[in-house]
Amino acid sequence: MVTAAVMGAGSWGTAFSIVLADAGHDVHLWGRRDETCANINERHENTEYLPGQELPGTIRATTDPAEALAEAAIVVLAVPSQTLRSNLESWGHLIEPSAVMVSLMKGVELGSHMRMSEVIAEATGAGPERIAVITGPNLAKEIARREPAAAVVACEDESVALQLQKYLHTPAFRPYTNTDLVGCELGGTVKNIIGLAVGVCDGLGFGDNTKASVITRGLAETARLGMAMGADPMTFMGLAGLGDLVATCSSPLSRNRTFGEKLGRGMTVEEITSQTRQVAEGVKSCVSVAELSAMHGVEMPIVEHVRALVDGNMTPTELVNALISRSAKPETR
Repeated sequence: MVTAAVMGAGSWGTAFSIVLADAGHDVHLWGRRDETCANINERHENTEYLPGQELPGTIRATTDPAEALAEAAIVVLAVPSQTLRSNLESWGHLIEPSAVMVSLMKGVELGSHMRMSEVIAEATGAGPERIAVITGPNLAKEIARREPAAAVVACEDESVALQLQKYLHTPAFRPYTNTDLVGCELGGTVKNIIGLAVGVCDGLGFGDNTKASVITRGLAETARLGMAMGADPMTFMGLAGLGDLVATCSSPLSRNRTFGEKLGRGMTVEEITSQTRQVAEGVKSCVSVAELSAMHGVEMPIVEHVRALVDGNMTPTELVNALISRSAKPETR
């Protein structure tokens, strides 16, 4: 048993706190809102993000980052990807020098085009043996309900990945190890953008053939970019690639798919955003991933069209028509 800090009391951060508590650890959960933390401590429930889900008593919430991070051997980072750097600048110095930092985030930083593990390394000065990633088909509400699920624990230092695997294994949560951070992080990031595109197809009333085509071609785009950046192509066939993509594109619990569905029905990004506090990471990541693909000379038409839609330069119908009307080519290119 160790002390773990989870920095971010949203739906995924809270759900992962349950995993850690079920694995026998003491969990300090950091949140920004007094009311959220009070409900977790007094009612054992995150009424805002996971209403109705009882939380273990070993989870204690606080708005004080110093209190949350005190003596934590594992620091789980569960803030929105585009706020990671500013958060680390604020409280990163409070992280124990030997603590392993675990990213739950799925995004590429705007401007720098850095993956989250790279942002952590630059902002904290930590070596690769102290930076890990958790990814896979992990919808927060299902994890919180302790429905059977698997995930990938990725770290360049395999011994650290194996140690985290032992720390996180519960009767309902089965972690596998991987050393391919590039592939794992890209798989988790691009699937959000593909989830938006599949949601658009749903919103337009298209059926399973259309959605399966977008999912499959989206996986091909992800693999092309990953291989150009040095990832292991087999990573995209596993939980961090295909597994995460299927969950995001098929479940109504997916924020990105739901966001895309509303876009397909004619709502604007601003209108959808004003209705919810939940972050659909693909809305921001489509910009950074499109730029990243251009930097590596990789063609990613789905990502490019989603970016055009989010920017208001393309309608949902035009997005689908543009993908279908592209020049025919062999499938493997």
